[in-house]
Amino acid sequence: MSLASITDPSIRESLLGSCYTTSKVMCDEVVRGFSEISGDTNPIHLDDVYASESRYKKRIAHGLLSASLFSSIFGTQFPGAGCVYAEQSLVFKRPVYVGDEVIAIVELIAIDESGQSLEFYTRCEVNGRRVLEGKAKVFIPKQR
Repeated sequence: MSLASITDPSIRESLLGSCYTTSKVMCDEVVRGFSEISGDTNPIHLDDVYASESRYKKRIAHGLLSASLFSSIFGTQFPGAGCVYAEQSLVFKRPVYVGDEVIAIVELIAIDESGQSLEFYTRCEVNGRRVLEGKAKVFIPKQR
C-alpha cells in the first residue's frame, strides 16, 4: 500500500488500530552512548554506587532513550521514509533498569482528512508492564 492511498476513507478505516513494534536491550553500552550524545551525565544512569543509594537501588536508563525507539518505528516501519515526527507527549510510569529489554509499541489512532497527519498512541513495556506512554503526531510527505 502506498501512503498516497491513505486519503481513501476505506483504507484509512482499515489502518486504524494498526500496531508497529521494535525492541532494544538497554545495556550499559547503549545507556552510556545515549548519555554521551544527550549530555545527560546524571549519575543515576552511570554510577552503580550512586544509584544503589537512590530510590531505585540500581542504575536506570534515561527515559528519553526508551522514548527514542518510537522514532525508529516512524522512520523505518510506518509511515516510513520522509515522515516528520512532529509531536510527542509522555508520561513515565516506571523506571527502566540497565539491562532491561524495552518493547516500544505505536498504535495508529487517527488520520486527518487530508491523510497528511497521523496520530499514534505510544507506549513502552518491560516484561509486559507499561513503563511509559503518550501520544505522537507524525506528518507524512505529500505525494509528488
